[in-house]
Amino acid sequence: MCGRFALAAMLTDIAEEFSTLGMPERTLPVDWNIKPTQDIYIIKSASDSNRTIDVVSWGLIAPWSKTGDEAHRSQSQAINARSETVHEKPTFRNSFKAHRCLIPATGYYEWATALGKYKTKQPFYISRTDQHLLAFAGIHGTWISPEGVARKSAALITRDAVGELAEIHDRMPLFLPRERWDTWLDPKLTEIAKVRELMAVADPAAGLGFWPVRPLVNSIRNNGPELIEILELGEPETLF
Repeated sequence: MCGRFALAAMLTDIAEEFSTLGMPERTLPVDWNIKPTQDIYIIKSASDSNRTIDVVSWGLIAPWSKTGDEAHRSQSQAINARSETVHEKPTFRNSFKAHRCLIPATGYYEWATALGKYKTKQPFYISRTDQHLLAFAGIHGTWISPEGVARKSAALITRDAVGELAEIHDRMPLFLPRERWDTWLDPKLTEIAKVRELMAVADPAAGLGFWPVRPLVNSIRNNGPELIEILELGEPETLF
């Protein structure tokens, strides 16, 4: 799963990277340690079919939530949606059908499991080697509270990890090729089989690099570029 990520980019840089015309009503600060239920940016299709940036909270609110507390609790259990079942799960299926998005990130963190060759719970930072932003495939929705307040939220989609990333954790975020972005964001595309076809990517880890980092990221109190500094593990655990 993906439980923390970083976005250290100006809003103008995000708009340029994703060719967006619409901008959000408010700007979020640079953040090196984004946690579940926190506000994040998403890229979605506007009514005129142009891309726009919106602010939502991370973790899709279950549509049947009856109170604000229930909505908040449901978010923490729905930060990730599995690509294999996202079209079936009640929390996710309606958003997957017509409310898909991209979630920009500078990089994300993952903790080694006992499945791979690294020490269990060793944190790693994963990003693009070409310095471009990551684009998590995601879904979003709007929940209306009993008081009539609209709360926007989103979840990112994960898939089986491949290659060297599978040595860290068995799951990774789903990344779509740039040429599929418009189709993915198109709310008029509601045929589930065709949407699922978009998630079949030949080389899902293309362009990604990773390295071990200090456990500073484990605490949400820590925030800054020092979180992604390379930690030398030494042989035989070194990556290079």
